[in-house]
Amino acid sequence: MTITASLPPSPPLDDGRPAHKTRTFSIAEVRWASVALLLFTIGLALQLSPMPEWTYWAAYLACYLAGGWEPAIEGLRALRHKTLDVDLLMIVAALGAAGIGQVFDGALLIVIFATSGALEAVLTQRTADSIRGLLSLSPEQALRVDAKGVQTTVNASDLSIGDTIIVRPGERIGGDGRVVTGSSEVDQSTITGESVAAQKRPGDAVYAGTMNATGMLTVEVIRDPNDTVIARVVAMVHDASSTKAKTQLFIERVEQYYSSIVVASTVAIFAVPLLFGAHLESALLRAMTFMIVASPCAVVLATMPPLLAAMATAARNGVLVKSAVVMERLREIDLVAFDKTGTLTEGMPRVHTVRALPGADIEPAEILALAGAVERHSEHPLATAITDAAWRSDDKLTTATDFASTPGIGVHGFVAGRRIDLSRPLMYPLTPAARALVDELEQSGLTVVLVGIDNTAVGLLGLRDTIRTESPQAVTQITQLTGQRPILLSGDNQQVATATAASVGITDARADLLPDAKAAAVQELRDRGCAVLVVGDGVNDAPALATAHTGVAMGRRGSDLTLDTADAVLIHDDLRGLVGVVKLSQRAHRIVIANLAVAATFIVTLVIWDLTATLPLPLGVAGHETSTVIVALNGMRLLSQRSWSTQA
Repeated sequence: MTITASLPPSPPLDDGRPAHKTRTFSIAEVRWASVALLLFTIGLALQLSPMPEWTYWAAYLACYLAGGWEPAIEGLRALRHKTLDVDLLMIVAALGAAGIGQVFDGALLIVIFATSGALEAVLTQRTADSIRGLLSLSPEQALRVDAKGVQTTVNASDLSIGDTIIVRPGERIGGDGRVVTGSSEVDQSTITGESVAAQKRPGDAVYAGTMNATGMLTVEVIRDPNDTVIARVVAMVHDASSTKAKTQLFIERVEQYYSSIVVASTVAIFAVPLLFGAHLESALLRAMTFMIVASPCAVVLATMPPLLAAMATAARNGVLVKSAVVMERLREIDLVAFDKTGTLTEGMPRVHTVRALPGADIEPAEILALAGAVERHSEHPLATAITDAAWRSDDKLTTATDFASTPGIGVHGFVAGRRIDLSRPLMYPLTPAARALVDELEQSGLTVVLVGIDNTAVGLLGLRDTIRTESPQAVTQITQLTGQRPILLSGDNQQVATATAASVGITDARADLLPDAKAAAVQELRDRGCAVLVVGDGVNDAPALATAHTGVAMGRRGSDLTLDTADAVLIHDDLRGLVGVVKLSQRAHRIVIANLAVAATFIVTLVIWDLTATLPLPLGVAGHETSTVIVALNGMRLLSQRSWSTQA
């Protein structure tokens, strides 16, 4: 039974319906699997009680109907296309078991397959919901202005290349375009992953769905609404996920051949003896015994319990693996690609250094205090970082008066009668020595804010997104595990990306990457034969996660789309869990291979016995059940905490 999921068609961009999350029990497969499990439980309770035999038979047969009707229909549809899958074989085996009195075995098989189908449906629906949710990032309407200056509110989907729109402070930009007039700061984290808002002036590019912060912008639309970056993110996630959904568990790759052989053999075992005068009942009994002992129950349990046990152990240790397919695939990883902001870093800028400019008669502590007094009035991410640092340095922080903000320039206020300015370094004339200091800080990967007093530059604040404490250790361990040093894929500028990469031990840092460029970089690595694992947290990382061999999202910072697109989630944002889950996948694979060997040994032995002699039905059932118990218990060994290790 295929338990991977492919996505439904991507919804149209002009679908005005609000995004919503589908409730689990609104999915038909989940309801039917739940009913089948309930009926199986009732049947088992009745079987163990002194109730008449017909009562538990009725419950088990109802379980057959609830959990088996859909795979039976799918199997019959496959037959019409001259394809025989294991779903239909399971139904036939279950019915055959009931036909010779082993109704419990058949019901158990039905429950296993119904549950797998329900999990598949849930994962498919969640991904579809997330893609619909991504579309809500783009505003439904935009304020268009014509050549005469007349302003009209229109649907964003009706914008055309060459249209001019006005974007007020606090509004999302309605289309991909270029700034014509105005200056502002724009939060582009949904597209580029940058933790700091980007300064936008005439001529700069802006993207649909990003948030305008402080100033009013006039924007010329340069891209059709169906071809915006956000729209391409949706399309790439859909296409890449659908392609990756073709991957199957190893056992599913041979199910077609196995099913055909078992069915053909059962028919032959029943029909051939009849041609030589055998009694109908004896031929039917031998054929049904063969069907039972050759049914792939042990093979199914040989594969699923180890992988499910590994998934449970990973979840206890902070890594949510979404499916058995993913758990099997993790062992193949040989290269890891990290996003920067929110993944290797915490995604929150902090003051890293405070420097007085050469010749300025002021202490760094005073520079920080004055900056904090002004920035207390601002809600900019850098302002929050500066205020926090100043407060930690002096909890009697004063407050500036007459605060004012100039979009794209900076802020100012008055402290003790002095005008205090905070701006970009380019806004002030600097001496060669001061300019050299600015260049030094920027080359080290810092975002630099200049502090001025009464129109004279006096100091610099250097801010940096804080590196996660475990990032260097995680990079070292992953390098040892895979044999290749990880790479960095970032939407930030090259200087910041290079500095961050160097601080955690990464030498290959690729910067200035939009979502499609990240996905293209991952695809290029895959084309070289690398099994790439991508770790990210933002919407801008979703296409890369979907394109990768395996995608992993940060659980606390991850966007809804990223969490649902990813194959696994680091629940506590601890990167060291990557080593643990990859090693656990390798252990699970070894146990799966051992279980398949055990299951095959039992099946071959019992089948040979049934064909060459007379295998008593109770002994055949006992052998069949023994093999399932052995492989199930072997797989459950991965539930032990000893199977988890984050050491490479």
